[in-house]
Amino acid sequence: MGKIVIRDLSCLQESAREFLKQTQGVSVYAFYGSMGAGKTTFISAICSVLGVGDEVASPTFTIVNEYRAADGTPIYHFDFYRIDKLSEVLDIGYEEYIGSDGICLMEWPEKIEELLPEDTLRVSIAEGEDGSRIISF
Repeated sequence: MGKIVIRDLSCLQESAREFLKQTQGVSVYAFYGSMGAGKTTFISAICSVLGVGDEVASPTFTIVNEYRAADGTPIYHFDFYRIDKLSEVLDIGYEEYIGSDGICLMEWPEKIEELLPEDTLRVSIAEGEDGSRIISF
């Protein structure tokens, strides 16, 4: 199990770089954490490290946003917060995204737990007492 502590925002890019180094080869990431824990912020930093030039925002209403890494790899950013039924996820083509050669970054995966692939890396983001963020995986 890995662990990264982000003391403040100035360490965010470095922490995302280290996270990607430690999880190299993973293509499906499930980010767990309470509202405001920093899931979207950390995913934005990951995308930045991968060379995404677009602004990364939570796809709360669209469910999925697609970006391209500097090397052309597709990155799919999911937010399942508003999902009420698994059929909604299947209707957006979830299985095609998961089965692709892209990287999948998911917020609120607990809403679709039974659809997560076996090899999904589960990542927990928690706030420390000092305001730091603790990334455990």
